[in-house]
Amino acid sequence: MAYIAYVSAGQLPASERVPDADHIIQVHAVHPVVMRRHWELYRELMHGPGPLLRRERELMAVRVSGLNDCPY
Repeated sequence: MAYIAYVSAGQLPASERVPDADHIIQVHAVHPVVMRRHWELYRELMHGPGPLLRRERELMAVRVSGLNDCPY
């Protein structure tokens, strides 16, 4: 696995932080605009209106992560 340096949330202005308790999106903090847009995309896909329940979306995400040998 590659090492990717990232900016900690404490180093970002409050206006550029996202509520990322697992630090998955935080890797984008080197480019805060990208991080914010990634967070907004995630929120729309997982919490926005759609034909699937949120738990169904989460189950699909967990399954795909497992198939991809994703460590988180």
